[in-house]
Amino acid sequence: MIRVLVAEDQSAVRAGLVLILRSAPDIEVAGEAADGEQAVALARELRPDLVLMDVQMPRLDGVSATRRIVAERLADVLVLTTFDLDEYVFGALRAGASGFLLKNAEARELLEAVRTVARGEGLISPAVTRRLIAEFAARPAREPAADPSVLDRLTRREREVLSCLGEGLSNAGIAERLEMAEATVKTHVSRLLGKLELRSRVQAAVLAQELRI
Repeated sequence: MIRVLVAEDQSAVRAGLVLILRSAPDIEVAGEAADGEQAVALARELRPDLVLMDVQMPRLDGVSATRRIVAERLADVLVLTTFDLDEYVFGALRAGASGFLLKNAEARELLEAVRTVARGEGLISPAVTRRLIAEFAARPAREPAADPSVLDRLTRREREVLSCLGEGLSNAGIAERLEMAEATVKTHVSRLLGKLELRSRVQAAVLAQELRI
């Protein structure tokens, strides 16, 4: 059973999300939050598997709430947004969200997104990844938000895997690209996340783009 905390300030939207989630036999709604502060407090209290987080909420925005929840390792975070790749989404992904989904997604897409993130795979589809990369490429050159020296912690192979993550490749795609077993890819991903102190492969993809590797 996947335990989900729903954080959304609009009561009608929140009720709709809860209704969809409760329709799935493998998903349980552990709690509901109407703002970011409440989301963090309930995540601490309930320890859900996943927080479905609206990025724009009162008292504490979804990006800040995501950062706290991820930093305390309380749960994985799946961000919900009305808008596509805006600064809130970038902020949430940098903060460690495992992926994001548009609010107008179909019910089945929402349920599959929850299951995907709960499996620890992270949710950032190839199409979304391409837009994410395009957005970074379109931005004027600037100082990277991350210190490039963090890459010194990685082996050559781990850097290659990180670069592939930045392209949005799946484990199977990385295995094919680098001609290695998929199980080996999983090991490299796990190790590089640990070395870089990252929570998710999405966070790693954002880092790869910021450092332009």
